[in-house]
Amino acid sequence: MNHQPVSKAKWSSTLGPISLGIALTLAALLALLALPALTRADGPDKAKIVVQIDDNDAIVRDIGFTAPVSGLKALEMTGLKVITYDAGWGIAVCSIDGVGCPADNCFSCDPDGKYWGYNYWDSSLNDWQGYLVGATSSSLNDGAIDGWRWGAWGANPMLPAPPITSASTALTWLRGQQQLDGGYGSAGAAVESMLSIGANRYLAANWRPNGTLSGPSLGSYVFGHSAAYVSGGGPAASGKLAVAIAASGNLWPAGVMKPMGYYSLTTGAYGSEGSAPHAWAMLGTAALSQPVPITAVNYLKGMMQSNGAWEWSPGWGTDTNSTALAIQALVAAGEPITSSAIISAVTYLQAAQNSDGGFPYDPNSAWGTASDTNSTAYVIQALQAIKQDSLSGSANLGSLVLTDTKPISFLLSMQLPDGSFEWQSGGGSNLAATQQAIPALLGKAFPLKIREVADSPAVYLPVVIKQ
Repeated sequence: MNHQPVSKAKWSSTLGPISLGIALTLAALLALLALPALTRADGPDKAKIVVQIDDNDAIVRDIGFTAPVSGLKALEMTGLKVITYDAGWGIAVCSIDGVGCPADNCFSCDPDGKYWGYNYWDSSLNDWQGYLVGATSSSLNDGAIDGWRWGAWGANPMLPAPPITSASTALTWLRGQQQLDGGYGSAGAAVESMLSIGANRYLAANWRPNGTLSGPSLGSYVFGHSAAYVSGGGPAASGKLAVAIAASGNLWPAGVMKPMGYYSLTTGAYGSEGSAPHAWAMLGTAALSQPVPITAVNYLKGMMQSNGAWEWSPGWGTDTNSTALAIQALVAAGEPITSSAIISAVTYLQAAQNSDGGFPYDPNSAWGTASDTNSTAYVIQALQAIKQDSLSGSANLGSLVLTDTKPISFLLSMQLPDGSFEWQSGGGSNLAATQQAIPALLGKAFPLKIREVADSPAVYLPVVIKQ
């Protein structure tokens, strides 16, 4: 057994005449509080710690330890910044990775009454269960999955653990593929890796081969290859680089064109390469905390085809990938999810979904319409962008339900025992499929993070940044 929570019967017997409503409130509060845990030495052991910041934003960290270990100690071992408060009768977790309350106002700083709830994944029930003890009284053993949820009492439950832990396993495989120069064989593959690790709030400056603390990092590799990457890839490459740097990087490489550098005030277009590059440029503009011009939004909407979808470049024919990117770009630019463009696009995706829950690149292709990992991942991200309910689905979206029985289950079925993903069944480990599956499994839509990014000096300084 991975956890040793106090039984519900034992907890209830201590309440005496207290009403059930008060008892539940106390249980929620005391889930934050703690007493020292017992220890023994028979490791090494492993656990996964899931931290969910809102309804569609979760990250995961793997830890190694000697079991048992308390939940608070396990959380601190993730490397995330944890702020606690000694309330006199126990320790409360106030903030994780910058989200939460300060120690001097741990319980009431949030106007919506949010706090850090504490749970564990019960594999026998396939669901999260709330602890009935505090985080320093809980006891984790090998294989445990602990969960922390920032939210108000009665808020939506935590996202299911299997997709998130699947992303963690994929990230471990991805780290093992990193080359000694810090990259993944090409600038494009390196940027895709930045998107993957950024979805889990890892920093590219710290992502090094085999987790070493010296030598070239992914950040240094991307920095050194950014000029050639953007010069050769145009607005699509600039936009994707911007999304990656905003999520996982530090500074914008000197002399490299930003997405808005490709924007034409006259036409509203980012270059002239088609809807998908235009969508990536819009996403990059939003990621860098810059307003997307309304003319750019209208230009993208104007490129929608009669079937409600978009094509990568003119004449290529519509596809699920370009359509999913266009949806995310429109939402990032402020387009209402009830707009006719997005509704038409979702209708197209509905019709494109296969019976296995996955999506093909082109549902009308003469070359095959089998589901693939990359297309399914992009569609899942589009559904996250329009706030598709990850637990029960939305009534007007029919079969597009993000549960373990629809697109997510297809994605999970494509993961191999080593953590990598296949593009299609029987194809073996595929780097791009693994990279693109990770953000979708973590419930993230593009852009992954929105922030202002300062321009860098001409010389990259490879430093280790504290997570």
